[in-house]
Amino acid sequence: MTDPELVSLDAIRQFFVQGIPFNRHMGLVVEVLERGRMVIRLPFKPEFVGDPTRPALHGGVLSMLADTVGGGAVFSLTRPGDRLATIDLRVDYLLPGRPEEVVAEAKVIRIGNRVGVSSVELTQGAPAEVIAVAMGVYTIRRNKGAKP
Repeated sequence: MTDPELVSLDAIRQFFVQGIPFNRHMGLVVEVLERGRMVIRLPFKPEFVGDPTRPALHGGVLSMLADTVGGGAVFSLTRPGDRLATIDLRVDYLLPGRPEEVVAEAKVIRIGNRVGVSSVELTQGAPAEVIAVAMGVYTIRRNKGAKP
């Protein structure tokens, strides 16, 4: 596929920031968006803590972030009108998430006509420390009106 056939990166960025109410609520910030790659920053909110005794971020917050960035990376390789849905998401939690911002980076490792796969790293701090890794598998429902 050539770039003119793919959905606009500006449209994807706008959709992820303004078009999805949940992303707005969570405060997601798209830092990098390229074909097959996305980086999202999630600023910390006290409501994200799942274990106040540690304190540590809730695993659901991290899995949501992995799913969102993984899907966004795959979406960057689709055509206008195509739709995505998550088939499978595997998250391996390596360290407790500290009560601070998280950066998620996804790279597409396979894109087909009906399925896309992305690998994800969630990091915190400087230098970046990997707190979780994930693999997302997404179904691609092609727009029937789009050119093959």
